[in-house]
Amino acid sequence: KYDFSKGEQGKFYHPDVVLKLPIYLDDDLVAFIEEYAKEKKADLQTVVNDILRHYKEMLQALKI
Repeated sequence: KYDFSKGEQGKFYHPDVVLKLPIYLDDDLVAFIEEYAKEKKADLQTVVNDILRHYKEMLQALKI
């Protein structure tokens, strides 16, 4: 049995919070991206974002 009589409703609620969910990649993709990032002397996040941006641009160009 729990006593919530001293609890404060909404104490930790923040409507403007943006959640960034983790994305899990397959092992072969991680290995490829790690190697590519090492060659480019860049961090993984930058490499993944660059790859996805390029792919996004390619898809948008095909929508014509």
